Amino acid sequence: MKIIFAGTPEFAAAALAAICAAGHEVSLVLTQPDRPAGRGMKLQASAVAKYAEARGLAMAKPVSLKTPYAQDLIASHHADVMVVAAYGLLLPQAVLDLPRLGCINIHGSLLPRWRGAAPVQRAIEAGDTETGIGIMQMEAGLDTGPVVLERAVPIQATDTTASLFAKLTALGAACIVEALGKLGTLTPTPQADVGVTYARKIEKSEAHIDWSQSAIVLERRIRAFDPFPGCETNMNGERLKVWGAAVCENPMNSPAGVVSAVQRDAIIVACGEQALRITSVQRAGGRRISTAELLQSFPISIKQQCT
Repeated sequence: MKIIFAGTPEFAAAALAAICAAGHEVSLVLTQPDRPAGRGMKLQASAVAKYAEARGLAMAKPVSLKTPYAQDLIASHHADVMVVAAYGLLLPQAVLDLPRLGCINIHGSLLPRWRGAAPVQRAIEAGDTETGIGIMQMEAGLDTGPVVLERAVPIQATDTTASLFAKLTALGAACIVEALGKLGTLTPTPQADVGVTYARKIEKSEAHIDWSQSAIVLERRIRAFDPFPGCETNMNGERLKVWGAAVCENPMNSPAGVVSAVQRDAIIVACGEQALRITSVQRAGGRRISTAELLQSFPISIKQQCT
């Protein structure tokens, strides 16, 4: 089967590697242009670009698929199918119509729940106990196409976006190989009209901790925003990112945002409901450390206010 692959991050690179390992012909790889990254803000290629280059695969990095150049390039490959995984560019109808069997997408949720840009993060944030991979026939709407294959995975109470992404990356790679092997024989299932939710893009403005919210909500968000953008608060006049926290009772019935207790290895901060026992943090410009390590050089006392 002749395939065009479009994707950008590691989630997509793993799928591309699995497709190649399964013996399919990948005639063209599309990925996002190189972006500035890291402390030096040097241009860096995407994970998909690095894999394609190492394999010697034909590759293009268009800034848009709406241009005649991009569409002519795709058409010239006469692909049977185009596989899309976390690509980051809109596919216009003209592109969706080019491959013989259309375009299929590897989506990180059980559709129609969590259509959109951040399904993994929003599933954790909402307290979902299950998510999965959906292989979807693409159409013009946002993740509205019929599903050709679906596999579920549980969300553990300790899962972060990083850990859940790792599970879904492996599952997505396996699912796309299975789907390609059965393409043409699988019956697409239209998505249900009920249970539709949208996973809006994660914004940095969401990172600040609002202590008036419940501890349950905040604990989920801390895990959902790990590794990006992290959740942060101001304590002792310094900004701290909170990476590890657990829900606990408020030992002093303190107002929201007030330090209720300081333990050898944790800080307990009151929330709108219950409290958070914080066990891992990061100071500005530093690395992740345990709260025990923080307390050795960063004095915190009961009744301090976190803002």
